[in-house]
Amino acid sequence: MQDIIQYIKPELLVLVPVLCFVGVGLKKSSLKDKYIPLVLGLCGVVLAGMWMFASTAVGTLREGVLAAFMSLTQGVLCAGASVYAHQLLHQAKKE
Repeated sequence: MQDIIQYIKPELLVLVPVLCFVGVGLKKSSLKDKYIPLVLGLCGVVLAGMWMFASTAVGTLREGVLAAFMSLTQGVLCAGASVYAHQLLHQAKKE
């Protein structure tokens, strides 16, 4: 997990536990388990995008593309860390 976290912007680390809670909610819903990582990834990208575009001045096409790229990569990394953390806890409970 430490390897993944070094690539996530410190300001976005809060998304990892947020996405864990979203995942728990999705698990209790009627959504099939195989779709949960995809939905978490989409949520991560949207939330990272909201932060990125709210905190970055986007005045040129280049800046917009960079902000979109950072939103995508950071959202996917946060979702991946969330799923990984959940699996660590889940597997630790098994005997």
